[in-house]
Amino acid sequence: MAAQCCCRQAPGAEAAPVRPPPEPPPALDVASASSAQLFRLRHLQLGLELRPEARELAGCLVLELCALRPAPRALVLDAHPALRLHSAAFRRAPAAAAETPCAFAFSAPGPGPAPPPPLPAFPEAPGSEPACCPLAFRVDPFTDYGSSLTVTLPPELQAHQPFQVILRYTSTDAPAIWWLDPELTYGCAKPFVFTQGHSVCNRSFFPCFDTPAVKCTYSAVVKVLMSATRSAYMEEEGVFHFHMEHPVPAYLVALVAGDLKPADIGPRSRVWAEPCLLPTATSKLSGAVEQWLSAAERLYGPYMWGRYDIVFLPPSFPIVAMENPCLTFIISSILESDEFLVIDVIHEVAHSWFGNAVTNATWEEMWLSEGLATYAQRRITTETYGAAFTCLETAFRLDALHRQMKLLGEDSPVSKLQVKLEPGVNPSHLMNLFTYEKGYCFVYYLSQLCGDPQRFDDFLRAYVEKYKFTSVVAQDLLDSFLSFFPELKEQSVDCRAGLEFERWLNATGPPLAEPDLSQGSSLTRPVEALFQLWTAEPLDQAAASASAIDISKWRTFQTALFLDRLLDGSPLPQEVVMSLSKCYSSLLDSMNAEIRIRWLQIVVRNDYYPDLHRVRRFLESQMSRMYTIPLYEDLCTGALKSFALEVFYQTQGRLHPNLRRAIQQILSQGLGSSTEPASEPSTELGKAEADTDSDAQALLLGDEAPSSAISLRDVNVSA
Repeated sequence: MAAQCCCRQAPGAEAAPVRPPPEPPPALDVASASSAQLFRLRHLQLGLELRPEARELAGCLVLELCALRPAPRALVLDAHPALRLHSAAFRRAPAAAAETPCAFAFSAPGPGPAPPPPLPAFPEAPGSEPACCPLAFRVDPFTDYGSSLTVTLPPELQAHQPFQVILRYTSTDAPAIWWLDPELTYGCAKPFVFTQGHSVCNRSFFPCFDTPAVKCTYSAVVKVLMSATRSAYMEEEGVFHFHMEHPVPAYLVALVAGDLKPADIGPRSRVWAEPCLLPTATSKLSGAVEQWLSAAERLYGPYMWGRYDIVFLPPSFPIVAMENPCLTFIISSILESDEFLVIDVIHEVAHSWFGNAVTNATWEEMWLSEGLATYAQRRITTETYGAAFTCLETAFRLDALHRQMKLLGEDSPVSKLQVKLEPGVNPSHLMNLFTYEKGYCFVYYLSQLCGDPQRFDDFLRAYVEKYKFTSVVAQDLLDSFLSFFPELKEQSVDCRAGLEFERWLNATGPPLAEPDLSQGSSLTRPVEALFQLWTAEPLDQAAASASAIDISKWRTFQTALFLDRLLDGSPLPQEVVMSLSKCYSSLLDSMNAEIRIRWLQIVVRNDYYPDLHRVRRFLESQMSRMYTIPLYEDLCTGALKSFALEVFYQTQGRLHPNLRRAIQQILSQGLGSSTEPASEPSTELGKAEADTDSDAQALLLGDEAPSSAISLRDVNVSA
């Protein structure tokens, strides 16, 4: 962020008329209403009180700032209608206070560094701080995902003079803060709360510069008004302290509190989970996380965040995983799918270098975090599990990319790496597989240009060292690449016809080049062969040959890839679906949820009524978005909407309100114009009558069902 120049009058010159200060320049990030480019944010302190019974968070925020030009009129922060500001105050920066010197401090009683001092949200010692003066403030609309908070500053403020702004507020019904009743947890005994800030939700958690271009250190003191509840890094019953030594963007500030127990799984890692899940989480990850961290360090340099802990969240967690520094959030549902668990955790480990240490400066270039993290993830898996497994997982993801391409069209603007974010559009809408997989393909292409993966690892290590704890744009990466490999710059590799760097960034459609996955052929060739058998003629001979292949010994990604290919070909001839069911249905029903949901989508997309009872049982047992939304979308696309309505009636009480509204939104579309089933419905369908549409509409729209559907059918990515 560049400082603004303020020209002085030359000695002896005639005084010019006094003019008001110029208006702030346009925001660097169109998703932020803030005046972040006019200030340097040095540190933020949070004093929080969690009130689960009222589903309310009370906060006191202290922003430690300095202006980059004299006498700024106001400080503008990102906020949200869910956030109610009670007061704003100004004070000169107090004398430098002692900060906790550790990168990640679990402040336990006894010897050692003192925790950060209590924030003004809690009782203060009289006269312990410089005097505060109240500030005027106002809140204005900005977009449907946030507001702007303008705080008037004292007129005499000098450039680069440290000062503090203190804001007291409460937040209710905030998109960033997820309150769970006990029945929405695995233990069903105690309430639970977590936050999810990506991409622009944390402005409803605390007022901030909610842009990835701004980073700062932070500290927090949290009171939890829960009986017998523990949280990661809790100092005493009901209170915990946290201090982040390294600067991070606002979206990476997060908290979680609930019935959580810890278990060490390595020298610098532990898992936190509900007691009933802790043995499973520990057994699956013990020793593995340290192995992945060590592999990443050999590739990209020292791990800089101190600890790498993982907390497993209830199934209401809206995404698969989130790379919050020091404490990765991950959905517990993934525990039953070992290979997906491995890939998702390694991806979040990779974010410690790419995304957390070096961050995309705008949401328009998310690939700088996700594409690089995906490349690093695959280098780690290659080092740990071999090239064949990495190629299999890559083939599976690239298949999903091309599936999404068919859904969106090759001319879709969101298929660009350097996508244009229009004002008012939520950056979360830009999260798609292009960000991950097209970004990965570009990074892989760069690695091939230098001819040696190890040399490219050396470049990425130097890139991280140069830009760590800052935010970058694509040109920073590409300039660094060409500087590191001057021989490639001399060859003008950035301008090769058809593969120009600019075209990689700004062309719509699929990647300009894809990686060579031949090292995974021992795992992908059997999948191709089995799929070809099921699409061959005559069917009886194909089925006989296919039944001789034992897929129970396959890797999860092999089976998932096979089922995805069948999904791509759906609707299939009914006799093929019948034979598939006879051959695989019982076996697949005993496998993990990633396999089961794919088979059940085949059942639904082909209106195969004999296996609908399996769909019902699956939806009755699932409370996560990733395993419910795709099935409800498929059910409502064809002849099975009445079945979907019936299952929803019976299960909605076990779903988080946000997920319930999302499913209501899907079910409410086209209500009253039901499609006749292609064949006589089974008793599974007979329970839902067509003439209940009016009652269903009241149920579905009585809350606050959103107006348009979110298509997540073929998208399941971690952040």
